[in-house]
Amino acid sequence: MSPTKVAFVTPGSFPIPSSKSSSVERVVEKFVPLLSPVIEPRIYGRASRNLSKKGKVANVICERYPASNKAVYTRLVGQAIRRFAPQIIQVENRPVMVTRLKAAHPGKRLWLNLHSTTFIGPRYISRKALRKSLLASDKIIVNSEFIRGEVEKRVPEAARRLRVVYPGVDTGRFISRFSPEGAWRREEQRLLKGLYGRKVVIFIGRLIPLKGVHHLLHIVPQLAMRHPELLVVIVGSPFYGSFRKTEYSLSLERLARRCHGTVRFVPYVPHPEVADWFLSSDIAVVPSGQREAFGLVNVEAMACGIPVVATSAGGMKEIIVDGHTGFLINPDLLEMELLERLDMLLRDTALREDMGRNSRQLVEQKFTWRHTAEQWLNVLHE
Repeated sequence: MSPTKVAFVTPGSFPIPSSKSSSVERVVEKFVPLLSPVIEPRIYGRASRNLSKKGKVANVICERYPASNKAVYTRLVGQAIRRFAPQIIQVENRPVMVTRLKAAHPGKRLWLNLHSTTFIGPRYISRKALRKSLLASDKIIVNSEFIRGEVEKRVPEAARRLRVVYPGVDTGRFISRFSPEGAWRREEQRLLKGLYGRKVVIFIGRLIPLKGVHHLLHIVPQLAMRHPELLVVIVGSPFYGSFRKTEYSLSLERLARRCHGTVRFVPYVPHPEVADWFLSSDIAVVPSGQREAFGLVNVEAMACGIPVVATSAGGMKEIIVDGHTGFLINPDLLEMELLERLDMLLRDTALREDMGRNSRQLVEQKFTWRHTAEQWLNVLHE
């Protein structure tokens, strides 16, 4: 019996593979190849001058099309899917594409994989169109129980279609600081990055208000008074793959000037460099707002063996075990609790290391790309 053919349709925002893509493309790039040979997958994505129109991502064929006009992109992908003739079409994070592809491919099973709440919001899709898209989906995969709840609130009739499949992390790239290789690389990177002798608290992500970096910077002066060796490293920019600044990112720089050399900004870095930044650090902070669906940075930091202090918001409370792999803080008392928890961790080396080991262990048990692939296949085999 031939394996089930499945088409994975990315939004067309970034090419695959790319070191500058968003988490949507990264999830597809990492877990889809692990589905072979149980299924025959094919990926559809954005064209790039540096990539052939048709190539391979690991062992999976990837077809690439111009995506500056989304309607044209959807039409071209739809034509390519017809040639492939899959049994299932999975749309990544764009509900608006579901109904278009459903109309163009009657009789095919349409799945929707939601990576965030952004594209089910009124800015991108009306409530009526969202309901139509969700009810046209045979399965709706979400990356957290948080998103499951958000979808059910908006379209209760879609509840029976929902399945949670957690994203993962490449534990071969994001190595533990407690492994021999990780310990050596941590020392090397701390020297190269000028971090030696500092207690490093790191934020990695987009510099947008939702991510809450301003809360971290508000408490740095108090934290630095208690810990003179403190260094807060902010890695990221407002936009993926760009060094452009916004009024918000400029306001963060103004806040940092009050911290007298305790804060270092590192502009956007390609994803392959993220692991070394986490490995070089002591604590990761994720002070995001309520809409943080999952947050791959949480599991990436944990894989490197460092504790994470994050808000108890969105899907993050499904990742971090409070008091065991890090701390979850009340969003309503964010700055007060963030100061307390960071102070506690900076004072206690043994606590940081225990939580770091626990973090790595939890990732290996639950949050690898192999786990993601297995969960997806479970949905297929229901």
